[in-house]
Amino acid sequence: MRIPLIAGNWKMNKSVAEARAFVTAVQGKLPAPDKVETAIAAPALFLETMLEANVDQVLRVAAETCYYEDEGAYTGEISPKALHQMAIPYVICGHSERRRYFNETDDVINRKVQAVFRNGMTPIVCCDETMGRRESGEKIHWVVNQVSAALKGVSAEDAARIVVAYEPSWAIGSGTSASSDQAEEGCYLIRQTLADIYSDDLANGVRVLYGGSVKPDNIAGLMARGNVDGVLAGGSSLAEDSFIQLANYQNLEN
Repeated sequence: MRIPLIAGNWKMNKSVAEARAFVTAVQGKLPAPDKVETAIAAPALFLETMLEANVDQVLRVAAETCYYEDEGAYTGEISPKALHQMAIPYVICGHSERRRYFNETDDVINRKVQAVFRNGMTPIVCCDETMGRRESGEKIHWVVNQVSAALKGVSAEDAARIVVAYEPSWAIGSGTSASSDQAEEGCYLIRQTLADIYSDDLANGVRVLYGGSVKPDNIAGLMARGNVDGVLAGGSSLAEDSFIQLANYQNLEN
């Protein structure tokens, strides 16, 4: 059984004090982790403070990115080894904004994925679909290529723990989510790609998320689809109330 994962990605938002206040505000208002797992990926500056405020709570504190080397002369980068020592469970790899603004290539993302696994954490691998490729009818190839590239050299044992997020770039921050049909199609194609690379059993066990303008008023419809195992939300994860609603999507109407 795939336990749903409702994850937030704060990006470059909030202050340390605001991050601490958020963690405190959601305590006691999120589902039990054996029903719905919840996580917030936050800037590295906030992680220690959030962890300290989150002791014995169900919310998982995750990282937005890391570097692919454990340590060295890499000024300003985030060590996956250090994240592991902080007991960070998840690290986002390959977000479309990292690809676009910081020129992260498929090779860089693959190296980050391997570094996350090497340090005992789980990557949330994002794959993108641009509107141009959707219009030109090439979306299947785009999704397959990014997932395949991210998992190059990754063993089946590690791949079985991966989380993949389908994030069409035309929906991220636009206020316009993919329809539940579009989200289901993208997540299904990702699952089929995993089956092609590894096995049907592995693919059926991996959680595939949808991300892109997810809100409390559309999450129930997205989560009703068979291949959508959760969401990676941006803006709607910043406010305590809306994140609590996302996490408790089962109480919302379709």
